[in-house]
Amino acid sequence: MKNFITQFSRLFVGILFIISGLIKLNDPLGFSYKLEEYFSEPVFNIPFFVPYSLATALFLVILEVVLGVMLLLGYKSKYTIWSLLLLIVMFTFLTFYSAYFDVVKDCGCFGDALHLTPWQSFSKDIILLFLILVLFFNQKLIKPLFSNTIQNILAFSGMALCAFMGYWVINHLPIIDFRPYKVGNNILKGMEIPEDAPKSVVEMVFIYKVNGVDKEFTEKDLMAIPEGAQFVDRKDKVITEGYVPPIHDFAMEKDGSDYKEEFLQEPKLLMIVAYDLAKANEKGMSQLEKLNQKALVNGYKVIGMTASNPEEIAKFQKQFRLHFDFYFCDGTALKTIERANPSFVILQKGTITQKVHYNDIDKLKL
Repeated sequence: MKNFITQFSRLFVGILFIISGLIKLNDPLGFSYKLEEYFSEPVFNIPFFVPYSLATALFLVILEVVLGVMLLLGYKSKYTIWSLLLLIVMFTFLTFYSAYFDVVKDCGCFGDALHLTPWQSFSKDIILLFLILVLFFNQKLIKPLFSNTIQNILAFSGMALCAFMGYWVINHLPIIDFRPYKVGNNILKGMEIPEDAPKSVVEMVFIYKVNGVDKEFTEKDLMAIPEGAQFVDRKDKVITEGYVPPIHDFAMEKDGSDYKEEFLQEPKLLMIVAYDLAKANEKGMSQLEKLNQKALVNGYKVIGMTASNPEEIAKFQKQFRLHFDFYFCDGTALKTIERANPSFVILQKGTITQKVHYNDIDKLKL
């Protein structure tokens, strides 16, 4: 029985770590954005780690996959199980912190392929922690599947393949796109809310200063507010989250107006997406005006999409001699649309037909 539980734990943990790692390795930039949330001021307040988010993301996801492979192979089982234990303890702490303090809404454990609530992520990590402890106390039952030579070849091959995959997707695009802006999806349809969709339940909370201390009162507690209390603020507290459409923060704003209803009816629209012009790749930016002219000849409406301010837009339009307008959209939404900065998205009446990294601009079909 002990051996059965140990081998089951070995298979379950190994396969789950490989799947979880490969999903994130398919989109390491997306995982790096999640790490930036953890490093930010509202969470752990360690902003000096933000520049290393991508390197940390790559290291962690490759480590996940390699440890999963090593566990299944029975390769260096003592080192592997100790590493898994340390990793799952760290993940369990992070997911508990996210859930208890309600700071990071989605841990990103399975990237955009599967969204888990913080408490679901924590529960998953508790199960994994239990199974890894089973392996920890039964290490002698983890036997290697092959000879040392074959084990070494398989382990190092897995590491090399993971490193190549990470390099490829960063310099091109994710191999599989799990995001709501993937090719074939219609942006307007992704923003629709079904008539029978559950609505959010929101409670108004009033904040009053009582004896120098801010206290919260709900509507039913208003009669209990002591005389002389000073009103400070009012906020809405979400009791139950309603339906949130897959695309809910997309905009095409300029001079106070939103043009998405108009542009998403265009039969030929080329969106040049650069969420932050100051961080945009210079080689990619230098190709934009040539692409703009080519697209115009082919009957396309060309627009830029950015979260940068008007001063930065004017600066980069002058620097790269760009003759198309930029429209504002939230930076998080633009990062979700495409990972490269800049990148190119072709739409036909709101339906995404092609997405291309700036390194693959020659593959853009106009």
